[in-house]
Amino acid sequence: MSKELIVRVKNPEDKTVVTTALESGVFALLLENGGSEKIKKLARVKTIAPDGDYKLGEDFIIVEIKNKQDEETAAKYLKQGKNVIVKTTDWTIIPIENLLAQGDNLYAWVRNAEEAKTAITILEKGTKGVVLDTDDINEIKKTGEVIRLAGESVNLKTATIKKITPIGMCDRVCIDTASLMERGEGALVGNSSAGMFLVHAETESNPYVAARPFRVNAGAVHMYVRLPGGKTKYLSEIKSGDEIMIYNYKGEGRVAYVGRAKVERRPMLLIEAETEDGKKVAGILQNAETIRLTTPEGNPISVVELKPGDKVLVYTEKPGRHFGMKVEETIIEK
Repeated sequence: MSKELIVRVKNPEDKTVVTTALESGVFALLLENGGSEKIKKLARVKTIAPDGDYKLGEDFIIVEIKNKQDEETAAKYLKQGKNVIVKTTDWTIIPIENLLAQGDNLYAWVRNAEEAKTAITILEKGTKGVVLDTDDINEIKKTGEVIRLAGESVNLKTATIKKITPIGMCDRVCIDTASLMERGEGALVGNSSAGMFLVHAETESNPYVAARPFRVNAGAVHMYVRLPGGKTKYLSEIKSGDEIMIYNYKGEGRVAYVGRAKVERRPMLLIEAETEDGKKVAGILQNAETIRLTTPEGNPISVVELKPGDKVLVYTEKPGRHFGMKVEETIIEK
């Protein structure tokens, strides 16, 4: 799951800290003594406070760990589904490993970006987020970057192109995000959630078209696109404000927000590939030079140049989705 950054604000009128937190992608601001109204005058942001959007002591509970009994108290709240923030004078002794097994809504109270990185990656799963306790603007920015890059990683595989078939006119979805992507990045889409191509962002220019590094020309309306939390959506359902996952060729993911999604009728290609372990991947993409898949080296390769035997990056898993959620069931997709 994507991680959440909460910044503790000691003085609600400290515009510099509040603004820096917002620019660092903060999920919410923590105000132990209240002051949400003053914060709301500076920006539209959620607060955790006695007078906040989330009530401190009800929606979020702070537990200071001093002994085993405190740990048991935190575990009890986690089992009840509460959001629990654990803190101590010596952060390193917090039994994060034990508490992670008790519930998913665990946050670690941290003092810097280094502690934040440890908290959100411990035991691979990590805490749901962190509460950053600092007035250091640079540390807030660094922690925001740590959280931003702590997206969901996936294990991408190499697949061999088996067949490219022109299939005529179809409705396709072009996703313009509110983020700039770099070479080697794109979105995971496919005819089945069990097999998805890494469709490269339009980071490359040519003599006819300028680069559009915010865009992924994603494919036909029926295809799946991967979202945060391992969920999927049909491309036809994507709209402005939605979150999608962007991955690089190493499988490292981050969240991007959809600015707009355009559905247009275009000539299309059915592209079929197969991994070394026999997993089949297929997708229907626009028949145009600007539409590219991604090679194992992270280079874009245009669908009009694609040929059987070429190697591209894909993601595979067991099939089975219900309203975008992964489920265990017997299913055959063709």
